[in-house]
Amino acid sequence: MMKLWKRASGALKDRKSLFSIGFSRKTSFRNPDLDSAIIHATSHDDSSVDYHNAHRVYKCIRSSPTNLKPLVHALSSRVTRTRSWIVALKALMLVHGVLCCKVPSIQEIRRLPFDLSDFSDGHSRPSKTWGFNAFIRAYFSFLDQYSFFLSDQIRRRHRKPQTDSVNQELERIQKLQSLLHMLLQIRPMADNMKKTLILEAMDCVVIEIFDVYGRICSAIAKLLIKIHPAAGKAEAVMALKIVKKATSQGEDLALYFEFCKEFGVSNAHEIPKFVKIPEEDIKAIEKVINGVEEEEETKKEEEVEEEKGIILVEGPKLQTIITDKWEVFEDDCLITCKEIKETDLPRNYNVDPSPLPLIVIDEPVYFTHTLPDLITF
Repeated sequence: MMKLWKRASGALKDRKSLFSIGFSRKTSFRNPDLDSAIIHATSHDDSSVDYHNAHRVYKCIRSSPTNLKPLVHALSSRVTRTRSWIVALKALMLVHGVLCCKVPSIQEIRRLPFDLSDFSDGHSRPSKTWGFNAFIRAYFSFLDQYSFFLSDQIRRRHRKPQTDSVNQELERIQKLQSLLHMLLQIRPMADNMKKTLILEAMDCVVIEIFDVYGRICSAIAKLLIKIHPAAGKAEAVMALKIVKKATSQGEDLALYFEFCKEFGVSNAHEIPKFVKIPEEDIKAIEKVINGVEEEEETKKEEEVEEEKGIILVEGPKLQTIITDKWEVFEDDCLITCKEIKETDLPRNYNVDPSPLPLIVIDEPVYFTHTLPDLITF
């Protein structure tokens, strides 16, 4: 009886909102047709998702950048007023789909136009809704950062069409790994959360994980080619952290997909084979770091030795060194002198010319999954 009353109350609120739209005029911040589609797509009905109206919203965004302001205004108004986890979750799924459009106008959004970081459902006891509240907060946190990331990437692409530096690529991978970490926090934790709407949202999350993790693997494979013995220590240290985190996240992903499969998420029925970075590749980067450290130490020692006027004569053929003061023969291996004018011993620096081996992937990973209806076009 309580469920029927809640559904009737929610349907009444949706009709009231639609009725008020009928009296609004189209302005730079209002588009009645778009407002109507958003209300239908974020209805209080927890039994299904209105894909038809969700696609109407995506079509509006792709058709003209002028529709972005009405979208932001309508979504912000809708989410700010609601205390329903159903409306809040549908709004987040709708935003997820909008971000997947990846049109240039998306860069204007930057951060999400509403805040659900402290969301709490107001229609049921906390003991029944805590799981839904946590799910929405985690989903919002990811989308908020993802929106900012996409905006930043679009802006950088338009501002700097040239190839990114190694440091910029490393920073981008770190941001993707941070996004992946946030995605893995989105999961149903309460026993009463096995609902159609939650399963639909998890489908969206799983497909996003495929996309983000695939981009991480691809970026690492391309980047490690550039981390060779001539690379700087800072770059090599950052690359090592990224590789180790990728290995750790691969293990976390395997556990996450096992959980999703048991929960009943359709897109997680086939658990993918995750990329494993061989231990020798990790050791190769460590050698680069150690090599840089050794080279720096060698240079420091040489600078000190030069200041003291010390020359170390090595090799199978020791030769005579002539100075203005005296002459030293080949049985003297160490000479101290501050006024050496010439020597026929050139300096030799031992540099290992061998390149860093490329990352080895046992089996190539291809992400051929299609997005669920809510975030495909």
